[in-house]
Amino acid sequence: MTRALVLGGGLSGVLAAVALSRHVDEVTVIEGDRLPDGPRPRRGLPQGQQAHMLMAGGAQALDQLLPGTTARLYAAGAHRLTMAGHILTLSGEGWFERFDHDAYLISCSRHLIDHVVRQLAFRDDSITVIESTKVIALTGDAKRVTGARVEHQGGEERTISADFVVDATGSRSRAPQWLADLGLPQVREEFLDAGLAYAGRWYEAPAEAADGLPAVLIQPEPRSGRPGYGAGLLPQEDGKWIVPLIGTRGGQPPTDGDGFLEFARGVRHPLVADLIATARPIGEIRASRGLANRRRLYDRLPVPEGFLAIGDSATVLSPNYATGMSLAALGALSLRTRLKNHGLTPGLSRQVQSDIAKLATGPWRTAIGNDRWFPGVKTNMKLGGGGFQRWFASRWMKTAAVDPKLLAATYEVATLRASQSSMMSLPMLTTVLRGPRRGPLTAAEALARFPEFDELLAAVAESAAAERVTG
Repeated sequence: MTRALVLGGGLSGVLAAVALSRHVDEVTVIEGDRLPDGPRPRRGLPQGQQAHMLMAGGAQALDQLLPGTTARLYAAGAHRLTMAGHILTLSGEGWFERFDHDAYLISCSRHLIDHVVRQLAFRDDSITVIESTKVIALTGDAKRVTGARVEHQGGEERTISADFVVDATGSRSRAPQWLADLGLPQVREEFLDAGLAYAGRWYEAPAEAADGLPAVLIQPEPRSGRPGYGAGLLPQEDGKWIVPLIGTRGGQPPTDGDGFLEFARGVRHPLVADLIATARPIGEIRASRGLANRRRLYDRLPVPEGFLAIGDSATVLSPNYATGMSLAALGALSLRTRLKNHGLTPGLSRQVQSDIAKLATGPWRTAIGNDRWFPGVKTNMKLGGGGFQRWFASRWMKTAAVDPKLLAATYEVATLRASQSSMMSLPMLTTVLRGPRRGPLTAAEALARFPEFDELLAAVAESAAAERVTG
């Protein structure tokens, strides 16, 4: 009888369990928390109540692993937002045009996604979950991992043997030390930290917007020499909005009500502040800090047989890029594909670890290439001058902002439906080098392309006028 052991019962771990379930007799998931029995937050999930986006590439991987997942999400109120048609975006290089293109993301709460995935995954009787249990070590040696040592809530310790062990314990994983304890070299870790911080609040949407409203993304400006400031508004299930405020080192958003609204009004356009003036806040403002980009280069280790690091255990990017859930799904899909083709054969660990590293390479380069320009960045990497890269990235986005073909290619990569190399065709490079053929959109022109906001903004204007009269 073959057994797989998955360390961590979050999204990465559950999807890894699904990938393994048809290729081993038993899959045991070890989870430190108690898993909710409904779409509710999980205590140990970092940023669990902040904004989350599932990119198209990740959504497609989810449906391959668990058919019907996205249909269930939509039935529960999740929103399918096309990047070009349903999101009003102000990038660091200007407002984006609105046009028809099908690159999309799914917007809903993280706890809804986790709940739907658990519902579908745990129908498989071969998957067992052991909750309230902490992993304290791996067992085996430098050539093969053979299981894990765990501690139950009451303090009892035991060893669980397995033919394959997946570390899905996330960004705070202790697997580098566990492997070192088995005699492996210390895994190299790279990081770049722009001091990004989030403050997020939920709102009940006004009645006229309860059926959904386009999302708003006002992105931090990376090349201004000042801290980056941003804001967003994303429709959620049950007629709610999630509003994240974003700031880099020296400009982190506050968590008090007055400061939250003042920050929202002080970013490069006050649209988000105007919209939430029409909505009712729900609950407290929640902050998230320590959101650096980090990757552990397991693929450069002599990876032991029977071990794999997946999801945030391998690479965690600033949530500003919204790729974490999607990379977890794509990594699990790679594991399933390798198992389907070759089974639990020697070399599986190295092959899948290499796949996971390659999947994260493009998003990693995007994050590092953008975040490195914020002031006060901390990193352990040699970044170089980057003068041409800085110019090219700025030129690309200025041109894409008013060129639908170039922007469509950018969206394909951002939603993980295409690789970065797909943008390097001769026609696209020629378009970038030629530069934008017309001036950037003004704020008024960008807003005019989204008349869905008109009714709410008119109400805000009327309220402000009334206050001036009574004042």
